[in-house]
Amino acid sequence: MPQRSFKSSLSETGAREGVPRRFRARVEYDGTDFSGFQVNPGKRTVQGVLEAALARLGDGVEQRVDGAGRTDSGVHASGQVIAFTYAGRLPEADLGRALDALLPPDVTVRAIRRAPDGFNPRYAARYREYRYTVWNGPRSPLRERTALGVRTPLDTAAMARAGSVFIGRHDFSTFGVAGRTSVRTVMAVRVRREGRVVTIDVRADAFLRGMVRRMVACLLEVGHGRMDEEAVRAALAGTGPALDGTSAPAKGLNLRRVAIGRASERSNGVNEER
Repeated sequence: MPQRSFKSSLSETGAREGVPRRFRARVEYDGTDFSGFQVNPGKRTVQGVLEAALARLGDGVEQRVDGAGRTDSGVHASGQVIAFTYAGRLPEADLGRALDALLPPDVTVRAIRRAPDGFNPRYAARYREYRYTVWNGPRSPLRERTALGVRTPLDTAAMARAGSVFIGRHDFSTFGVAGRTSVRTVMAVRVRREGRVVTIDVRADAFLRGMVRRMVACLLEVGHGRMDEEAVRAALAGTGPALDGTSAPAKGLNLRRVAIGRASERSNGVNEER
């Protein structure tokens, strides 16, 4: 009877314990009861919950989880991408199931796969896309857990025209909290209505903290007829916070897609949307 090779045995039973392997995964979470993604001492965060689950899998050894986007308190995600290092024996398929079993009901991991050593989705992301959802109808407790309730009709055509002002490479300092630079490239802004649901999708190479929610606040003003396209243009070119820093509520915002890899790599399968 032929003996199986050592390599074949490892592929079936897992990796040697103590040999670190880098993984990436897609994460979905309801951000309502989280104080954002990033670890914040004394607060419940998505990163903290993920790292705690990984520590339980690794006999208490802490492993850092890197995310593609640092979503704020109350913001949701259906397409967050994370990366982490795991040195246990579980094979790829079992690792996903084991990790997910240790997570609370408001966060889940999907599509776990091997990643190159040193892979960090924050720096590997080609773009990120957020969706803001508005329930433009009568009060609905269920719908308004993850959407902003707006009772009066919105002029979505005017909102779409005003949204085009943001497209391109601009200094967005009036629409967010700047770090080393406030210049960002917005690739697309789409405003759509389907029945009583209005969605605002914003795609960019990166975002300032609070940027999408401040953009949405301006577009909602346009939808109510209190601002026009030129007023939005003036707010973008201004020197102070747009609308005095007013932001749309966090509950309507969802990180729905992160594209990993450079556009030039698409043909060889490296680029993927998650």
